[in-house]
This record gives sequence, structure tokens and C-alpha cells, in this order.
Amino acid sequence: MRKISVVLGAIALGVGAWALASATGREANGIANTYEVNDSHFHLTNYVQEGTDIHDFLKIMGTKVGRVALFGIPLQQQWSYGDTGDFAPTYYLQSDSPLYYYSFTDAFIANAYKSLSPADRARFDPMITGFNPTDMYAADHIRRVLTTYPGVFEGIGEFTIHKEFVAAKIAGEKASLTNRALDRLLDFAGEVGLVALMHNDIDAPFPKPGHEPYQIEQLRALFLRHQKTRIIWAHIGLGRVVRPVTDQIAMIDRALSDPALNNVCVDISWTETAKYIVSTPETIAATADVINRHPERFLFGTDEVAPKDQNGYLAIYQMYEPLFAKLTPTASEQLRKGNYVRLFDEARHKVRAWEQAHVTNVTEGTR
Repeated sequence: MRKISVVLGAIALGVGAWALASATGREANGIANTYEVNDSHFHLTNYVQEGTDIHDFLKIMGTKVGRVALFGIPLQQQWSYGDTGDFAPTYYLQSDSPLYYYSFTDAFIANAYKSLSPADRARFDPMITGFNPTDMYAADHIRRVLTTYPGVFEGIGEFTIHKEFVAAKIAGEKASLTNRALDRLLDFAGEVGLVALMHNDIDAPFPKPGHEPYQIEQLRALFLRHQKTRIIWAHIGLGRVVRPVTDQIAMIDRALSDPALNNVCVDISWTETAKYIVSTPETIAATADVINRHPERFLFGTDEVAPKDQNGYLAIYQMYEPLFAKLTPTASEQLRKGNYVRLFDEARHKVRAWEQAHVTNVTEGTR
């Protein structure tokens, strides 16, 4: 009788979780159809782990933004008295002191998410960021977070490999695209079904003229090694001073046309990316053309950090209006909303299934 009870309990648990996932899926789809845009790239907290209260952020999202990929920042800016004295830096460019990995960010995001009502939770897709991508134990950290907070997370990132000014400030070993630790964590993400949102510059901040960017070939090799992992390449590799490389639009077009890279999508988040895309009528037209040819591969994101109001939060959305005007209706819908829903609903389903198989108390924290 005890064995029968255990089996029946397991069946009931599985059916209950399936029903809950189906209900939340329908609710999330309803959200996606109601609002103007979804945000694939948002930091609730800043480089000193301070930010916007999640309940206030819901008000900032308002009637404009339906769903948001939610994460903190995995790096903490050290406040060194010998460097800045009584001035407390809150941004990585305000101090020469190092950055270090801050794993508690994942618990903070999970607890903020769990403080919401079930209806409000359906508008967020939390991500795990508090790991060191040079550490072979990074994959174990991700597993530990999933089993500690079942029903919460759906992806990893944004995490950084090469980033102008940031990579050089991080204490310890420098991340690279060829590190086996990165392969191990992306393998695990693929096993679980987690979306992986990765920042990697397409070139050095101040490249040698005529020099072929080594990151391009390394990125392609990494993507090919992890075809079972859904990867979002943040900002198309651009940055504050990292400019588009020669023939970048054609390069992106070739990559997205390659069936072997169907696992890779691109986000156009960050105002520093938008400044290049909308700089001239020619850059707008060229970007719109590649998005229209690959409408299922691009996502809109803000990359805002701890915003205080909706105008600041959606400044990049307004910057992109000339680009949106050049897109086909299908491409515009996919970029702004549809691709987000497809990728994160798929992740939600797969991660919940993995949790069913690996976590004892799988109903805790579920939507």
C-alpha cells in the first residue's frame, strides 16, 4: 500500500505541475498579446547590488511591457578606500578598484520574484547570473540554484566573457571563449533547457587596423560546439567603444543563414548598440533588411539597470522607432514580442520538466 501511495502521489504531483505550467503558459500568452513589447535583457540591480523594488518595477512596466527576462549583475564593484576614499562607486567606470563575482545575486532575484503574486510572476522569466565562467564548478552553481529555488529560473545570464573595460577589471582568471569551464556550463544549460544570454564583444575596444578579430572565429566555434543550447548573443557584440566590424551586417546574415547555427539568436539591447544601428538612414535600412530576412532570430531588450521611471526604462524603445518603421509587420511582431515568447516558453517547459526529474520538492516556488 505504501508503494502504491508513493506512485499515486508522484502521479498527482506530475499532473499538478503540468496543469500549473499549462495555466501559466496560457496566462503568459495572454500577457504577450496585450502589451507592446517584451524585454529580453533587464538588470533589476546595479554593480553594488542595489536597484528597483520589483513591485515598483511592475508599475514602471505599466501597460507597455508584458514580460521581462529578470536578472541582477553578477559582478560587485569593490569600494576601496585607498582608491576613492569616502566616495562610494556604484558603476564600474567610477573606480580603478576590481570587480568580483557576487553569487548572492541569484538568491536576491529569486526572493524578489517569489514575493510577487502568481499573476505577476507570470510576467517575469528569472535568470541565473551569479557564477564565475572561468570556474569548472560554475555548472554546479547553476544546478544548486535550480534545486534550491525550483520553479523560478529559466535561463543563465547575462554573463560576460569579453567586455570592454569590464573584463580587465575582474579579479582572478580572465574568462575566454576557449575555456572548458564555459563549455561545461553551456553543456549543462543545454541539458536542462536553460536559455543562455552571453555578452561577448565582436572585437577589441581599440583593434589594430586591418587585424581580423579573433573573437569572431572563437564565437562561431563555441556556438557550433553547443548546438543543443539556446544561446542569445547580447548586443550583436557591440559596445560603448566596440564598433561594428567591417561587413558586420553581411557576417550576421551568413551566420543566421547557416542551419548549424539555428541555436543562436541575437538581441539588440543597450542604447550603446542602438546608437550604431540608428546612426544613419543607411545603417537603419541595412539592419532592417537582415531582421526582415531572419525575423525569428532577433529579440528586443533594454539592458536597463535599476530604472527609476518608464521614460528612462524605455528610452531605447523610442530610439528604435525608425528601425521598427522599416520592418515588415511579421518581423516587427517577432522582434518585439514573438521570439521572446517562443524562446522563454520553451525554456519554461523544459526547465520545469528537468526539475520534476531532479528536485524533490518541485512544487515550491512554481508559478
